[in-house]
Amino acid sequence: AAPAVRIEAPVPGRAYVGIEVPNPDKSLVSLRGIVESSAMAKGGVLVLPLGRNTAGHPVVMDLTKAPHILIAGSTGSGKSVCINTIITGLLMKHGPESLRFVLVDPKMVELPGYNGIPHLYGKVITDMEHVMGALTWLLLQMDDRYQLFRDAGVRNIEAYNAIMRKSKQGAALPFIVLVIDELADLMMTAADDIERQICRLAQ
Repeated sequence: AAPAVRIEAPVPGRAYVGIEVPNPDKSLVSLRGIVESSAMAKGGVLVLPLGRNTAGHPVVMDLTKAPHILIAGSTGSGKSVCINTIITGLLMKHGPESLRFVLVDPKMVELPGYNGIPHLYGKVITDMEHVMGALTWLLLQMDDRYQLFRDAGVRNIEAYNAIMRKSKQGAALPFIVLVIDELADLMMTAADDIERQICRLAQ
């Protein structure tokens, strides 16, 4: 009588088959409950609030440990809600000096509400023709940062920022998070150019 059953066979590391039956009494998972949890406080640099597990414990994830995420699902399954939750969680933890966003929304309905926040480079990109320019700019930023890291003798942004804070000779670099809502739309219009750029950024 369950609406859906998840079977995991075998359970990793154990000689079990796992059968997960949903609880008939659903509980509301609020963003505030996750953001205020101790897991969020200890979660890392770019910690994302994702929800609660079957035991009710908060589930969070550090974006620096997985530099690219693809959120997939059918229409109405909550992809855009998830993206908004991730953006809100990052905004709760960072000011514009430590985190900046590039937001792309070809649908023009989900992300324009973020226009005007100080973390945003420019405005939310809704025009397909401007996406190419934004991705090219991000690639140039990436190459510039590699040069800075090489000159400073470090491997990543955290080590570079630690040196800058200690020496007080230059400004710390903010993280740049690129969010694309409806990537499928983008790939349908200019797949060849955009795929190459996204692949370089993701790798």
